[in-house]
Amino acid sequence: METTKKFTGKADIYSKYRPHYPKEYINYLVSYNSLTSDQIVADIGSGTGVLTQQLLINNLNVIAVEPNDDMRNIAEKQLNSYSNFVSINGTAESTGLKSYSIDLITVAQAFHWFDKLQFKKECIRILKPNSNVALVWNSRDFSSKLVIENAEICKDLCPSFKGFSGGIEKNSDVYKQFFRDGKYEYHTFRNDLEYNLESFIGRNLSASYAPKNTDSNYDEFVDAITKLFVKYSKNNKIILPNITRSYLGKV
Repeated sequence: METTKKFTGKADIYSKYRPHYPKEYINYLVSYNSLTSDQIVADIGSGTGVLTQQLLINNLNVIAVEPNDDMRNIAEKQLNSYSNFVSINGTAESTGLKSYSIDLITVAQAFHWFDKLQFKKECIRILKPNSNVALVWNSRDFSSKLVIENAEICKDLCPSFKGFSGGIEKNSDVYKQFFRDGKYEYHTFRNDLEYNLESFIGRNLSASYAPKNTDSNYDEFVDAITKLFVKYSKNNKIILPNITRSYLGKV
């Protein structure tokens, strides 16, 4: 399956259950890049607009570039009321944006899907001189037994599971090869997430590797996630240990 099609049929559940990024990260992004309301951010692989909206709320001009029709349509419905929002049907490797027109590129939960070399070339083409690329993930904290058991369920019941976020967090060479001279700023922000049973199941089902309700292993997967929730929940709530990981630099 093409990477641009992996979330087809999952856009609604993705939009409903994917978490936002901590305010501390947004503030860091704005401050580090000295962003002002007259500058332009390209949010590439923008999906349903989770990060896009947080940038828009900070009065930044945001061009959201997303190839998946389902995901992009939801973002447009939710964000078209913002005058500083533009939506484009494009890929990371061919955005359709003007050369040297962008002050910052952001990529949230999507870099692992890209052709890294072609995306780097596209970043160099569209960024203004000495501007940055920001890669960010909400990542589960593997010091938690809950997270480890959640991963085991995915490994057992989801054939395409290669680790959360495609396992990219384990490969530091990817970032050294992507950023100019292998140099980048790495920061983490605590972002623990609270779920009830419905939202915990929804968050798991929003993953690209998770079964759809038409798949034969769907009921087994939901049952396993439900049992995991019951095991670790208190007062019908569960805290999923989560770290927001930020990689920022020039390309």
